[in-house]
Amino acid sequence: MGTRLFVAITIACLSLLTGAALASGTDADRLEVLRTVAVAACQAGLGDDNAVGEALPGTVESMRDRGSIDRRLRREIALRLSSTRLVRVQIDGFRGRLQRVRVEMSEPVGTAAVPDRVLPRALVDLDNACAVRHGRSIAYDTTGRPDALHLFDHTLSAVGAAERLNPAVPPGDDPGGVAVGLVDSGVNYLLPEIGKRLARRADGSLMGFDYWDEDDRPFDLDTGRSPFFPIRHGTTVASVFLREAPDARLVPYRYPRPDMRRMGALVEAAARDDVFILMMPLGSRTESQWNEFAAAARNHPDMLFVVSAGNDGRDIDRQPLYPAGFGLENVLVVTSSDAFGRLAEGSNWGRDTVHLMAPGERIDVTDHRGAAGKASGSSFAVPRVAALAARLAARHPDWRAAELMAAIRERAARSMERSGPKTRWGWIPNPVDDG
Repeated sequence: MGTRLFVAITIACLSLLTGAALASGTDADRLEVLRTVAVAACQAGLGDDNAVGEALPGTVESMRDRGSIDRRLRREIALRLSSTRLVRVQIDGFRGRLQRVRVEMSEPVGTAAVPDRVLPRALVDLDNACAVRHGRSIAYDTTGRPDALHLFDHTLSAVGAAERLNPAVPPGDDPGGVAVGLVDSGVNYLLPEIGKRLARRADGSLMGFDYWDEDDRPFDLDTGRSPFFPIRHGTTVASVFLREAPDARLVPYRYPRPDMRRMGALVEAAARDDVFILMMPLGSRTESQWNEFAAAARNHPDMLFVVSAGNDGRDIDRQPLYPAGFGLENVLVVTSSDAFGRLAEGSNWGRDTVHLMAPGERIDVTDHRGAAGKASGSSFAVPRVAALAARLAARHPDWRAAELMAAIRERAARSMERSGPKTRWGWIPNPVDDG
């Protein structure tokens, strides 16, 4: 059989399969469609663009190569299977050899407000032998927000229970103590060790807010890189703080990644709730994203912001990150050290910008699933210093940013860096030592 005839028959069969499966619209059918498309893309591989386009069903809307075939190449294809369903194909190769194929399907998720909104629905990954590695699908609620992530194995059979993506906050009572805010990807408040430590108002409602979704469910979820592989960062950070500040209560804020200008509103809301310590293990290189935060922080000089220096392995005096780079008097910038008072590998420094190092390597954490683990980086030095500030504030209820920063500075020791100081104040050998 000739190659052209084989391709034509293959495309016809694929079209029949995809058309029938898309008509039913179940997860099993979506995944089967994606498997079919992925195998066709994988077999076509990194060859000529025309050959790849001919091997795929539907209509190729765009095809773009990033990199070069003799080094690292990523081929991105937008493929329309019907008037409403779009598949994105990503083929990765290295030195001419295929490494992985990923296909993602988007389709309308009807809501009352936006009936034709198109959102990611399913994914299938293949390995370099064109075999399925796994699949994933996303279910949405009636408002069009992600509700659950379903996982599938190499046979595209469901694995375990679906992961919750936006559950309601369970009822609870306020635990009392100094209220400390965490600005991060949210927290998993379904974990008992997190839920019982959440700050509550008199009516039992949660103190804190989700500034990404703009609702009262700041659940641990960052879909900025991929909706199918969310990053869960806030729970691990919170677990360190709650262990080292056992009498404090937590106020979770999910950061407004779609519009960081809302950081100003976040600070104002925290001030209204008398949250005067906020830990912020985050930052970026774009100063303009943080101008509203800086203005609000200046407007509330009594509030203490414990901010990460970042983990790019660079001097942020010369290459600033924000909000650390604003030099605000009530912003305490923290980086990670090893256990011997030396800057941890990969952590940022700055003799003018960064105030302190604190041990942040291989710290015991509880992750989003409730499992014990280890984590490293400036993000995990931040809750250690914030916990110290919370314990100081509990003993001195009238202290605010200036007094807390002065007391923390007094505890700093000279760093052990042979090349000279990397921070303004040195390091804190043991942040839990209250002696």
